[in-house]
Amino acid sequence: MSTATSMTTSASSRTYVEARDVATAVAAMSAGARPIAGGTDLVVGARHGKAPLPAALVGIHRIPGLADVAPTDGGGLRLGALVTHATLMADPTVLASYPGLADASAIVGSHATRANGTLGGNVMNSSPAMDTGAPLLCHGGVAVLVGPAGERRVALADLWTGPGRSTAAPDELLVAVELDAPPADGASGSSYVRLQYRRQMEIAIVGAGAVVTLGADGTVTGAKVAITALAPVIHRVAEAEAALVGTDGGFEAAKAAGAAAAAAARPISDVRGSADYRRAMAAVITRRAVLTAVRRARGESVPVPASDTTFGS
Repeated sequence: MSTATSMTTSASSRTYVEARDVATAVAAMSAGARPIAGGTDLVVGARHGKAPLPAALVGIHRIPGLADVAPTDGGGLRLGALVTHATLMADPTVLASYPGLADASAIVGSHATRANGTLGGNVMNSSPAMDTGAPLLCHGGVAVLVGPAGERRVALADLWTGPGRSTAAPDELLVAVELDAPPADGASGSSYVRLQYRRQMEIAIVGAGAVVTLGADGTVTGAKVAITALAPVIHRVAEAEAALVGTDGGFEAAKAAGAAAAAAARPISDVRGSADYRRAMAAVITRRAVLTAVRRARGESVPVPASDTTFGS
């Protein structure tokens, strides 16, 4: 049975419903409400005058199961939409098998942001500069959406269509993101590296995620590379991946992957960096991400977040 509590506010948001199950949340969204959990983007945006709070909100933070991290039947990982970045950066399974996601989660906003901000909010905001996007793409991320017609699954590459835009319907709630199982036929490693001017409350100027798999002889047998803040959507770069497969994963191979990432970039110029600067840094940051992923695949210990320890690579 659907359960909810509701109230009328005197602030900018006129009505608020607190859902205790997915069905209630979806019903409220079908009536025009917007979901809210951590509120780290929605509330801050309203305070800064970017957009007013919606006329109706539905709180989803008390829905059971949405904050769980659990294995999938196929050996992958299911991340509930309410999992916080603080949880992701410390979860043993994420650290062991998806360290690139831990890298990204560890540098989102501030300590307070990471403690309250959710993966679901991050994903559904569809920002081309969000840090978790590149590692989620590299790990085969799939969004699990629930709407009035039931559940459907959408690859993140097909979910994001532009800054703040997605293929999700207004009455569809993201309940989880599922990741592929780590490769079973070789040693693998992942990383996310961001160009940043400061360590807290920063937005990626350029970012790159990488997942590499090594064969028994140390040759790269599989690679996935995605770039952040370099196009209207975060996306993988097939040319960078091809530049790595069959190589030793060393500096020259990583440099070639970086060059391919720079060539695939479509950056903008703004107060934080010119398009030319971002394109040049795309080559550097991608190279660092690849080299870090290779080191981890070889069993080397690289502390999280990788952005703090890769400046010499």
